[in-house]
Amino acid sequence: MNISIRQLACAAGLLSMISLFPSAQAADGHGHGQGHGSHAARPELGADAAFAADGTLWAVTRQADKGDQALALRTSGDGGKTWSAQRRIDNPSEPITARGEARPHIVMGPAGDIYVSYTSTVAPPHIGDIRFIRSQDGGKTFSRPMTVHANRDRITHSFESMAVDHAGRIYIAWIDGRGAAEAKEKQRRYAGSAVYYAVSEDRGASFKGDYRVADNACECCRIGIALDQQGKPVVMWRHVFAPNARDHALSELAPDGKAGALKRVTQDDWRIDACPHHGPSLAFGDDGRRHQVWFNGKEQGGGAFYGSVPGDGTIKRPLRLGSEQASHPDVAAAGKHVAVAWKQFDGKATSIIARLSADGGASWSERELARTSGASDQPHLVSDGKRISLIWNTQDQGLLGFPLAATGK
Repeated sequence: MNISIRQLACAAGLLSMISLFPSAQAADGHGHGQGHGSHAARPELGADAAFAADGTLWAVTRQADKGDQALALRTSGDGGKTWSAQRRIDNPSEPITARGEARPHIVMGPAGDIYVSYTSTVAPPHIGDIRFIRSQDGGKTFSRPMTVHANRDRITHSFESMAVDHAGRIYIAWIDGRGAAEAKEKQRRYAGSAVYYAVSEDRGASFKGDYRVADNACECCRIGIALDQQGKPVVMWRHVFAPNARDHALSELAPDGKAGALKRVTQDDWRIDACPHHGPSLAFGDDGRRHQVWFNGKEQGGGAFYGSVPGDGTIKRPLRLGSEQASHPDVAAAGKHVAVAWKQFDGKATSIIARLSADGGASWSERELARTSGASDQPHLVSDGKRISLIWNTQDQGLLGFPLAATGK
């Protein structure tokens, strides 16, 4: 029997359906929409990477041994083709989430600082805290973990994303459950969770905020974040539009906590009373054009999509990516170069497909980069505005990297 990724995504409330398809679970490394407990026996392969000013690619992964959990770093001088030995970050062991939509993140500060964020799970399925560490000596040592948000309730703080603007301010946005918890206590209806963020203006020594961007975000989808042409951080997330359409929204973040107006940026009208574990991604070209990718699981007209949005905000007709098995797309831009990548399962193995453009998305070439029959993370594209690489963490082949584009700057 062949089941599409769209059907799997709709199974957030139908775990018995997911259990019928072990091969698809193994290829993806997780079942879409499953709770915390269902992940216990599967490897946590979530990874992220960032370019330093000298072009070195730094990757962060989770390391676990006999209950001890830590973060580990690797570096690459050739865009990810080869990697240094893994080196553990010497910090106290604590639960670290590194699966599916929730994974550690790494970004570089303008002064050469290295910033890492992650979710430390307190209780299943997604109750946790957003944690942050930094290095100011080139990765030799890291600070002790600090909790980013002021709220200490036992609720969802997870699925964070992080960016640093040109002034060196650190922005961390996350999915937050305080609104849903309050509504439950008062017996009021509340769809989904919320998007919150915090800001550091002292290179990660402290954070201010718990600034609310919007209520009614999808409960367990990652948040896309990128700097626009003016250097402002912009977030994109799956939103719950009335009555229950799981489309996507966008907002600009500001250092004073005054986020911009919510803008609806997809019109799929996918109605599902569950979270599909499929967040969006966005990037901005030098010309101000917004490039975005997303997923919907509609039985008719669903799949993974790419859209290009010029400065006037009018989105072109979305481009469908890959086959019905395409999932978890990502996007990055550097100059006129744009890269889009996604996972695709053919019934036996999972492959990573990349679509590349050197003219801002006017034309494309496409190729398969790698494949595995074992568990794997989602593909993640990395850009510093000069180059683009893709990383993919796999159970069988380890951490893979592929340099895809360079501007020559």
